[in-house]
Amino acid sequence: MNFNIPAFADMGLKTWQTKYLIGCAVILPFSPLLYLLGQHTRRKIGLLPEAAGEKSGRAGKGEETAGLLLIGESTVAGLGAKTHETALAGQFARKLSDRIGKSVKWTVIGKNGVTAKRTIEELLPLVPDKTFDYILIGLGGNDVLKLSSPRIWRRTMIELITRLREKSPNSTIFITNCAAIHTSPVLPQPIRFLLSKLSKMHNANAIEFTAPMNRVFYYHQPRSVPEGFFADGIHPSEFGYSVWSDSMMRFFTETYKW
Repeated sequence: MNFNIPAFADMGLKTWQTKYLIGCAVILPFSPLLYLLGQHTRRKIGLLPEAAGEKSGRAGKGEETAGLLLIGESTVAGLGAKTHETALAGQFARKLSDRIGKSVKWTVIGKNGVTAKRTIEELLPLVPDKTFDYILIGLGGNDVLKLSSPRIWRRTMIELITRLREKSPNSTIFITNCAAIHTSPVLPQPIRFLLSKLSKMHNANAIEFTAPMNRVFYYHQPRSVPEGFFADGIHPSEFGYSVWSDSMMRFFTETYKW
């Protein structure tokens, strides 16, 4: 199957790709310093464990049951929460249950550090051989940190969406916002400024390439987050996952028809 970038989604890509290449050329001489600054920040923050507990569960009430798959990076893996019940999986499943009036049986396949490409290679083979009514993709942060280009980000995301759709042809697919780097209180300058530029490009990119897709809904980056949102300045706390899930569900409900 061909996962090349389709013609319908190429309006802004050339501009973003050009800006990306120019930016890379500008920061290349400073990359050793930026790397050392990044390593210092990583050691200072430390690494949170993934959420404990079962990686599947049920949320809400209702005679009928809908299936929800969550797949992606550290936020899907639940860093910042004690269990998946209080992380993104359980929180989003409860909001979804309230929205559709059915109980929601959720399944988590998440791994800290994965990009969209690694999700295809490492996580997609772990998806159970069954269909899901709803799918939530949580990616973008590591593609920003790994400096994935706009072209690579778009191509790999389209491939992932296509393959998930093949497994669950009738599913509604939600995509979390690409990490809003500008809201992080712990990333030092100029790293925060540079990464936020790329994350905003990926955000605009995702808005564009998902627009023509059927039952694929992308949550636009928030401008800000409330106090207490972060557990470590990067990953959400349990409160953060609750606020995030609520904001996403309200956005999906108010913006799209599903």
